Amino acid sequence: MHFKLNSLFAIGLCAVSLPSFAQQATQIETREPEAATGLIHKKVVQGDKYMVAAANPYASRAGQQILAQGGSAVDAAIATQLVLTLVEPQSSGIGGGTFMMYYNKANNKLTSFDGRETAPANADETLFLDKHGKAVKWIEAVVGGRSVGVPGILHAFASAHKQYGTLPWEALFKPAIELAEQGFVISPRLHGLLARQLNPGVLSMPIINEYFYPNGKLIEAGSVKKNQPLADLYKDIAKQGIDAFYKGENAKQMVNAVQHSKIAPGKLSVEDLADYKSKERDAVCIQYRAYNVCSMAPPSSGGVAVLQMLGLLEHKNMSALKPNGEKAIHYFSQASRIAFADRDMYMGDPDFTQVPTQELLNKDYIASRAKLITETDQKAVAGNPVGYLSYAMDDSYELPSTSHVSIVDSKGNAVSMTSSIEMAFGSTVMVNGFILNNQLTDFSLSPRKNGKLVANRVEAGKRPRSSMSPVMVFNKDGSLRLIVGSPGGSRIIDYVAQVVVGVIDWNLSAQDAINLPRTTNRNDYTSLEKGTTIEAIAPALTKRGHNVRIIDLNSGLHAVEVKNNTLYGGADPRREGVALSDLTDNNATIQF
Repeated sequence: MHFKLNSLFAIGLCAVSLPSFAQQATQIETREPEAATGLIHKKVVQGDKYMVAAANPYASRAGQQILAQGGSAVDAAIATQLVLTLVEPQSSGIGGGTFMMYYNKANNKLTSFDGRETAPANADETLFLDKHGKAVKWIEAVVGGRSVGVPGILHAFASAHKQYGTLPWEALFKPAIELAEQGFVISPRLHGLLARQLNPGVLSMPIINEYFYPNGKLIEAGSVKKNQPLADLYKDIAKQGIDAFYKGENAKQMVNAVQHSKIAPGKLSVEDLADYKSKERDAVCIQYRAYNVCSMAPPSSGGVAVLQMLGLLEHKNMSALKPNGEKAIHYFSQASRIAFADRDMYMGDPDFTQVPTQELLNKDYIASRAKLITETDQKAVAGNPVGYLSYAMDDSYELPSTSHVSIVDSKGNAVSMTSSIEMAFGSTVMVNGFILNNQLTDFSLSPRKNGKLVANRVEAGKRPRSSMSPVMVFNKDGSLRLIVGSPGGSRIIDYVAQVVVGVIDWNLSAQDAINLPRTTNRNDYTSLEKGTTIEAIAPALTKRGHNVRIIDLNSGLHAVEVKNNTLYGGADPRREGVALSDLTDNNATIQF
């Protein structure tokens, strides 16, 4: 496998002065990483046999070549993610977790693999409390070993490949190994995120600093970067299986890095790694118009929230409204408010907490909640889908450093996979060429509020709540219609729901729905995407009582649409991803 390297942008090498950790922490509190880095126009990509849409051209290329070899959608997803670990290290990787939905066309089966991280066995609800019993500031929780959960993505991959892989496990590592050894071009986005110093740990933690700031200078966009330690680890995992990651020398090195972290040492142990198990879970679904829309079950709060939003919007004639018009955005924001209010109260790990998933999606409950959508903006409060649960509201921070992959293979099987290391550049603890997650900050930092337990509090072995929302949409006859998902922290929920509404209600192509200016409301304020036509409706929304903010909304949506036996791939212009198919050149020059 050969990669032709070319970058359309070159940014000069720059010396970097190192602000103190405290100064960086103050700066980051005002931002929303992972940040916007400009728009790149994307055209819809057509395919006859297979399609992959991912967040970086190298990753899409790896998936495309696996599919061309007859690999399954699961095979391609694994190869794609292994490359993302290398070329998009700020967003996802083998040091993090994933939610992977898989559709098997032959037996019309939909399942999902929960590769979400877990809390170490020695962690408890006091993990993020200071000596006075108060929750530490979010930025103090993020960086260092304390925030690292047991990585789950490779275990989920092994489980999925055992059932649905067609190519040998070892073959899936070849593209990433070759690229790590030959080198990849540093993209303008990766350079830009580093230049903005979004995560203070990148400058403060030694190993990651040496990787991204060789000789004290920020790596240059357009330069070629190699990663031999990651290549060597991949070779071991390819030959020995995931025991080479979860046991042995790599496990010892991960534990040592976490427990002896320069900042906030953590509790990860070799036993935690050896004992980790991913879980195969049933998807959750809801009928929306004439379609069946499915997503991840908890601990993905995102899947339930997306479906609940759609259920609420079914009580409005969205197809009669102008796409992204004032009334459409108002109704959308109110549905989002209600879904977020319920999510913040009830969502957590169902293996530890009673999560009323089916009750939240019950048609009668949703109908009662839909009556709360009026013509003026108002804050929502959590409903009461079951009378015997009483939780406190969550205060976790979920950040938009995540990645999504959508794939359809030549047999019509499909993957919708969202993966994450949480904060941009994760915990900044780096081992063997990959970055460890900081997913434990997706737990509520405060275990109790007003005398009540928070459902999403830290507990040993527990999976933190997530907003990752991989979605699959099916026609009335059960055939596949749409695959979509996005990064974006808690805003993922609105990003994904908006595309589903765009395709189903407004009859837009997936690419046109992705191109729509974004809007979100997490039961706080109504955000409208800065620099887009949607800004024009701000005054009308303000009259309806909205607190409107014009901000960058950095989605990273990737979709595959199926229409008349033809595949159409879509990629978000806000990031550097591309869709590739059997009809696109798999030897074309990689460009950003």
